[in-house]
Amino acid sequence: MSQPNRNQSLLSQRAAIILLLGALAAIGATVLTVLAGGSMASGLLAGGGAFGAAVLFFNTIIS
Repeated sequence: MSQPNRNQSLLSQRAAIILLLGALAAIGATVLTVLAGGSMASGLLAGGGAFGAAVLFFNTIIS
C-alpha cells in the first residue's frame, strides 16, 4: 500500500487568492456599512453579499 502524498495542498493557489479577495471585499463592505451608520446586522448582510459578488467577479477575471 502506498503512502498518501503529505505535500498535497487543500486549495489551489487560484482558489486561495479568489477566496482571500472575496473576504477582503466582505470586510471592507461590512466596515463601511457600519461606519455609515448601519447596524452590525446590516453590515454583516452587506458583507455577505459583497463576498458572493466578489468571488463570482474574481473567479471570472482570474484565469
